[in-house]
Parts: sequence; structure tokens; C-alpha cells
Amino acid sequence: MTRTKVKLTYISNDSARKATFKKRRKGLMKKVSELSTLCDVQACAIIYSPYDSQPELWPSPLGVQRVLAQFKTMPEMEQSKKMVNQESFLRQRIAKANEQLKKQRKENREKEMTRVMFQSLMGKSQLHGLSMVDLNDLGWLIDQNLKEIDNRMKNLNEQDSKSQVQLQPTTLPVAAATVPERGVERQQGFELNNNVGMAVQRQQQPFFMDMMNVPQDHQQQQMAGIGGGYEMNMLPFAADQCQINAIWSNSSFYP
Repeated sequence: MTRTKVKLTYISNDSARKATFKKRRKGLMKKVSELSTLCDVQACAIIYSPYDSQPELWPSPLGVQRVLAQFKTMPEMEQSKKMVNQESFLRQRIAKANEQLKKQRKENREKEMTRVMFQSLMGKSQLHGLSMVDLNDLGWLIDQNLKEIDNRMKNLNEQDSKSQVQLQPTTLPVAAATVPERGVERQQGFELNNNVGMAVQRQQQPFFMDMMNVPQDHQQQQMAGIGGGYEMNMLPFAADQCQINAIWSNSSFYP
């Protein structure tokens, strides 16, 4: 079962106030003992009560005198730095509560004006029904949103520019290196084609010489389809159709 929050007010009932005092005093002594043992600090407690003639001391009268003597050796500013009484404690609590209330009112006002702004964008709000204070708050909220949008766009543009700058050193040398390689490949391919054509022409020269040395009667027999015991040599495998046609057109087979 969880404890309920106790309201910090004076207990008007004498018997209830006395019982509460004894219970809280015992708890306070226990906390001072735990603080001194766990944290290894010098602490003491002196509690006066209207129910006892002598104050209750912790840990002992000698221990209390030792702690008080050490406390009195400190400067006066250090002694009263964190010292509070009931009045100052309540004033601190009131000031803290006022700050929290002010902050909550500001948040509620911003939420209200944000709702009015979005309703105005959708055409559901009537701005002429607002007061001058509401219009001023709404204008301030719109300016803040525009500033946030501008800052966000600026950050995105800076990130894009940084990414482009980082990519440029890696892409430019690759492109510069590939262009000469392609040119070399094209040049090598052109030289290879020229070499193949020259090889074909060199292989065709003995064939032309053989064709020129064939007797006339054998040429006529081959044209007429009569076998004369002479077989024509086949063209080299590397020659294409255009070269074959050029060879036949330049030969002396046709009158």
C-alpha cells in the first residue's frame, strides 16, 4: 500500500501532533545516523520539544560539541550559506511554484496560438475576432516558425554542399583516367584492324600470282564447268565478302 501525500500544515489536535512529533523525531535521528555512516560525514542533531525538559542529542553530547566547534571555525558566510528557517524555506517553495506556473502558462499559450494558426491555414478560424494581444502572440509564433524553417533549410543546403565537395575528389580523377584509356583502346583497335587488313592483302598476293600463272585453257575449262584436273585454291579464312568480290572483279576471269 502506497503512502498518501501529507499536507504540510500545523496539526491542531494535541494528541495527534504529539504522536507525529515522536514518530518524525525517531525517523530524523535514523536518517542522521545513516547519513554519517554511509557518507562518512560529521553530523549531529539537537532537537528541542515542548514535551521534554532536555533536548535530545545525537550521537552524544561530546560528539555534538565537537561538530559545533568545527562549525564555528568556518567563516560566517560559509555558515549561513545554506542555512534556512521555516520562513525562508516557505519563500523558496513559493518562488519555485511561481516559476513553474509561469512556464506552464507560456506553454499553454503557445499551444493555443499554434491551434489558431493551423485553423487559420485550413480556413476554419476567424482572425478578425481575435484581440490585439492574441494577434501579437500569433505574429510572434509565426515569426518563430519561419525562423526555424529558414534554419532548417540552411542546414540542409550546407549538408548538400559538403556532400558534393566530398564526392568531387573521388569522381574527377576516375573520369580523367578513363578518357585516355578509351582513346588508347580505340587507337589499339584501329591499329589491329589495319594489321588484319594488311595480313589479308599479303595472303592474297600469292593467290593472285597463282591465278595469273594458270594456263588459258584451264581458265576456260573452269569457266565452262569442264574439269581439267586443276582445282582452284580456296580464299583465306580471314577474307570477308567485300574483299572476295573485289578480287573477282579485278581478276581476268571475266572478259
